[in-house]
Amino acid sequence: METQYNRIAAGDVGRIAALSDGIFAFAATVLVLEIHTPDAADIHTEAQLLAALAALAPRLLTWLLSLITLGIFWVGQQTQLNQIQRANRELSWLHYGFLAVITVLPFSTRLLAEFFSFRVAFLIYWANILLAGLCLYATWAYAGRAKLINAETTEPMSSAIRRRIVVAQCLYAVGALVGLISVPLGIALIIAVQLNYVFAPKLPFLWRA
Repeated sequence: METQYNRIAAGDVGRIAALSDGIFAFAATVLVLEIHTPDAADIHTEAQLLAALAALAPRLLTWLLSLITLGIFWVGQQTQLNQIQRANRELSWLHYGFLAVITVLPFSTRLLAEFFSFRVAFLIYWANILLAGLCLYATWAYAGRAKLINAETTEPMSSAIRRRIVVAQCLYAVGALVGLISVPLGIALIIAVQLNYVFAPKLPFLWRA
């Protein structure tokens, strides 16, 4: 009975994509809701307003960091789903696990924004990115083993998807190591890595990923 159920359960890739869109949109919305305007009762001059806005810099920086993170992982998941001809129960749960990790990102972002200079907060944020990358790699690896990938998807294309995840996570790990020395510098490095993936410039050692 279980085998028969597994054959018919959760076979629609479109449902995974729909759930993904909703969760990513919600996570992006929650991120910006964490940025609050200065309290009007505390602002009496232009200088005070500028100072209050400057104090929001850590939150704005972590918002940008996480917004790009969400975009990169959303594109990565959609790229995989576009190459999959059908889903099954196991693949659906793997993608659900990936999305569960994505829902944690607003929390790790807020933690980093409130404890911007704390290495623990930074490492927790990096761990969130690492876990998301591992989950995304697992979904593609399983899809390949289960022969759920479109016949039109060649082995070089499949390898490119795996390589992109691995290279990105290695670069994020470098950012984490730098963050042990200086958290702001580690964040800046991770943002630089992300911008490379967003704009895809042909930088030496990076563009092939």
